[in-house]
Amino acid sequence: MLRQRFSERLKDALKSRDQRAVGTVRLMMAALKDRDIAARGKGNTEGIAEDEILQMLQAMVKQRRESIEMFRAGAREDLVRQEQEEIAVIEGFMPRQLDEAEIERIAGELVTETGAASIKDMGRVMAVLKERFAGQMDFAKASAVVKRRLV
Repeated sequence: MLRQRFSERLKDALKSRDQRAVGTVRLMMAALKDRDIAARGKGNTEGIAEDEILQMLQAMVKQRRESIEMFRAGAREDLVRQEQEEIAVIEGFMPRQLDEAEIERIAGELVTETGAASIKDMGRVMAVLKERFAGQMDFAKASAVVKRRLV
């Protein structure tokens, strides 16, 4: 599904001569191809699954947000704008991101559901979060919320 959307978006961007979208989608497709090749080495001939593609996109967004911070510190607003445009293209393929309140609520429910009682159970809660909400939340924020609830 996402693979097909990448190809369709690339065609649309080429037709509309949207160079930022063309470049960003090509980067996404190259990253996907790299991960598919790595998966073949592990015996997966069909390529990575949708949830892994969403995790890849999330990592790409995170990387660009970190770059924005550095570019702002260096007073490079042109590069900040470029990174923001790339984030907009990437996020166009991702499901709606959960906000802080939703992450708090879901984390609380999963702590109860999994029977987590201490910080030692954090991995179990995070595994369920990643399984159910891949691509929908920032897991660094979710990790902090879970940790707060378990301490």
